[in-house]
Amino acid sequence: MTVLFRSRRLTLGLFGLFLLVVTAVWARSVHSDLFIEPGKQFILGGNQSGLFKVVARNKGAVPVTIKEQPRGGKLLSKAILAPGQRATLRFGAGSAAVLQNPSPQQANLDLLITGETGLRMDSESDVAR
Repeated sequence: MTVLFRSRRLTLGLFGLFLLVVTAVWARSVHSDLFIEPGKQFILGGNQSGLFKVVARNKGAVPVTIKEQPRGGKLLSKAILAPGQRATLRFGAGSAAVLQNPSPQQANLDLLITGETGLRMDSESDVAR
């Protein structure tokens, strides 16, 4: 009887640990339905200590340009997402993702962000960066 009781406690303890790990992994992701106004850009990240990944799907009717701004570096082109297109993009520690909408219509992206999720988020009006 004592062995059975200890076995159940061990099983429940391991199951609890499993749930904690799964919750921690799940909590390190952010989902966003992002709208970018015409002629504006959205900045995600910059100066964070860890890497992050963005799975982006263009739900809108206009193309969106995605660039990477490394800490202290030049702006680098990563992708141009046509309407309906999807891409998985990785950004380095300290880098910012720059999502640009140069069109005269509002853009709409579905984003799943994983990795470092304590990222700054900001909107700017200058897409000519």
